[in-house]
Amino acid sequence: MWWIYALLSAFFASLTAIFAKIGVTSVNSDLATAIRTIVILVVAWGIVLFRGELKGITEISKHSLTFLILSGLATGLSWIFYYKAIQLGKVSQVAPVDKLSLALTILLSFLILKEAITIKIIIGAALIIAGTVVLIT
Repeated sequence: MWWIYALLSAFFASLTAIFAKIGVTSVNSDLATAIRTIVILVVAWGIVLFRGELKGITEISKHSLTFLILSGLATGLSWIFYYKAIQLGKVSQVAPVDKLSLALTILLSFLILKEAITIKIIIGAALIIAGTVVLIT
């Protein structure tokens, strides 16, 4: 079942790139990121409230909250740089470079989370890197 959500994520991420490129053409990229963030904020909190999940907020540990905040900061910085990149470059080149995050995530999951790295994972990461190089050169 996880793969269905992952495919939906990929689909909406691709729409994000296309819609953002169209929307950012005559708008400051930081302002565009701020507008996008407001929309995401409203949608995310709307889902939480609609599903009655707000009660869980008091159960979040300081450890989890710290890392959720760090994740939010990383996401915000990623979006700021992504929007600037698509404003200046071709989305067909920026998006593949952005997806190098997949290979970096594999490396960081090994270094930080101590997840196992198999030869299959190494080959997949190498193909992602190689494909990115092909697309941007």
